[in-house]
Amino acid sequence: MIKSWAEPFKIKMVEPIRMTTHQQREVAIEGAGYNTFLLRSDDVYIDLLTDSGTSAMSDYQWAGLMVGDEAYAGSRSFYHLVDAVREVYGYEELVPTHQGRGAEHILSQILIKPGDYIPGNMYFTTTRFHQEHAGGKFVDVIIDEAFDPEDQHPFKGNVDLDKLSALIDEVGSEQIPYISVETNVNMAGGQPLSMANLRATSELCHKHGILVMLDATRALENAWFIKQREGGYEDKSVAEIVREICSYSDGATVSSKKDNLVNIGGFLALRDPKLAEKARALLVAFEGLHTYGGMSGRDMEALARGIEEMVASDDHVRARVGQVEYLGNRLLKAGIPLVQPIGGHGVFIDAMTILPHIPQDEFPAQALAAELYLASGVRGMERGIVSAGRDPATGDHHYPKLELVRLAIPRRVYTQAHMDVVAESVLEVHENRESVGGLRFTYEPESLRFFQARFEPITNRP
Repeated sequence: MIKSWAEPFKIKMVEPIRMTTHQQREVAIEGAGYNTFLLRSDDVYIDLLTDSGTSAMSDYQWAGLMVGDEAYAGSRSFYHLVDAVREVYGYEELVPTHQGRGAEHILSQILIKPGDYIPGNMYFTTTRFHQEHAGGKFVDVIIDEAFDPEDQHPFKGNVDLDKLSALIDEVGSEQIPYISVETNVNMAGGQPLSMANLRATSELCHKHGILVMLDATRALENAWFIKQREGGYEDKSVAEIVREICSYSDGATVSSKKDNLVNIGGFLALRDPKLAEKARALLVAFEGLHTYGGMSGRDMEALARGIEEMVASDDHVRARVGQVEYLGNRLLKAGIPLVQPIGGHGVFIDAMTILPHIPQDEFPAQALAAELYLASGVRGMERGIVSAGRDPATGDHHYPKLELVRLAIPRRVYTQAHMDVVAESVLEVHENRESVGGLRFTYEPESLRFFQARFEPITNRP
């Protein structure tokens, strides 16, 4: 009996990548201000910066580019996208955007008024920015287990219903326009929430007249974990589980650059036609006409086909999550401290445990990500204090409990051999961890600083 699994596709086209020398990488990382976001892709060997917009599209999607309808109004491809979203996610109203943050912006503007509170199961950078930009305040209501990298809770993305109830009692439901529930919580390490928890969250919120808005960007991966870990779902397809996840919500923002297997695009999906009309009014002002939003016709055609493909069978998500688990398990066996259980879209390395000699305000995860690139040309990214930003009221750093380096794996791009190289690279850095020093800002943007900030070493390298 065959016990190994293999990717459910074969390779038709390849893109060359090159390995750089240590000296070349020293020049590159210094020129990038020790921020992996500022590296040129030509200087990167294996790129695990993000799984967003980095997927390999299928022949079916590429064929869709050729038949995309570029009509300014009433594009045929838009209606293909509407049909795909209705069939897979179950939402009737579709507002297309250039990517997920466009949907976050519109949702925040139509629902949040100054002084409102928006609970959520851990912040995400752009989501919280748009909520605060609209005058709201994010309140974290994720379960405490999410902050312990070693805790084996199978659904660390769950909403803490006691925390949510306490917030409702404290500020009143009229001050809470909606709860933002993320599927497969990114900042927690790609951790899912259970269907039972989502159902209970929905019941509690709707009892108080509070809307439930999903970040359904990684609903597919969340569905896979529900199938594997939650009783009663082992015999259901991921397509059925995705549809049920969405059924407990009033709408969703989606960055289609993840689950949906495209390089650009996103959408806001809603149930309430009146709310959708408000969203479309802003769409015209900020993104584009209501039948293309921020996308071309070919983008919408490829997206519609990607939505179909992602749930056509369970084979795709089994292989996708399986590759993440392959890398994570290799690192765990070698003693590398990771967020556990291994997440859906990437491996999250515990930088504070690896670099206890670097204080959090000297950015240990940022330093570790830079060191990994310097050692091997593998690009990851910081998910810690730099990403958390500053409190807009006090100007002080937010100090998150997790200080992580994320190795996000693109879909259908790399082989298991690439994962072996990544694992060996992490082990090399871990062996030399005592030589890694802290960093300080040389340039700090006012908001979303992790994208463009620059740093320098506090002390000279030994």
